[in-house]
Amino acid sequence: MQRAEQPEFIRQGNELARQRKLGDALAVFQKVLATYPNSLPANNAAGIVLDLMGRGEEARKYFQTAIDSAPTDQIKATAERAMAMSYAFEGNCAKTGEYEQKVFDYYVATKDFSQQGEIADEAARVCIDTGDLDAAEKWYGIGHDAGLKEPNISDARKDLWEFRWQHALARLAARRGKLAEADQHVDAAKAALDKGTNPQQAAFLPYLVGYVAFYRGDYKTALENFGKSNQNDPFIQCMMAETYEKLGDKSKAQEFFRKAAGTTAHNPPGAYAKRMTRNMQLPAASGGG
Repeated sequence: MQRAEQPEFIRQGNELARQRKLGDALAVFQKVLATYPNSLPANNAAGIVLDLMGRGEEARKYFQTAIDSAPTDQIKATAERAMAMSYAFEGNCAKTGEYEQKVFDYYVATKDFSQQGEIADEAARVCIDTGDLDAAEKWYGIGHDAGLKEPNISDARKDLWEFRWQHALARLAARRGKLAEADQHVDAAKAALDKGTNPQQAAFLPYLVGYVAFYRGDYKTALENFGKSNQNDPFIQCMMAETYEKLGDKSKAQEFFRKAAGTTAHNPPGAYAKRMTRNMQLPAASGGG
């Protein structure tokens, strides 16, 4: 099925956001809303920009309009997912979970087990990043179990859910200071990946090794492995910044925090990055680019 083309105002606003001209992007969306107050794409886009600006209470008014105006349950679920992420930008695990549950229930009704797993894992990711480890473990378990219920599930999908589950358990154990247990889960995650059925997940293994090393206090190993991870991921950028801080390199820490601060991602890594950098006084990058 061919993907619907984005409205011109969405492309224009998104480009301004990528240039970090968030106020200008917001003005583009609000201009559309002045004429079409129930425009779903304009309400969602305005809410996202406001979250990026740290104005979550205002953002959620737009997301609520999108929810109330949604013509179908599927579109309503999309708006509810955006609302969940708005609360993630404020580090509110409980409210994120409240709205992710609505989205999860939509996928229960449509019997989409894969998406149930994705949504539960998304809620879990927000909760672990905000320090609510018990809620995170509960959501990760729900996601793992739901994903495996996919009818006629392939071995590759089984391996994917096993990798994600072990990845999550390793991070939870590391955060709880249970480092030997974390190492066991890292080994189990590696074993699932070594089956070769999910090569696209390869970059998530060094991320995991780095994460566990960070909470062990082995910052050299952490930095080495974060450097092998996705360098465009704002969460990885933050972890590298935090690691440089631990190593006493303030300049490099600020460099990576600055990269993370520029994210326009409306997802758990973006929410974490914005929370981490919101009140930092970061110098502008030197030179071009």
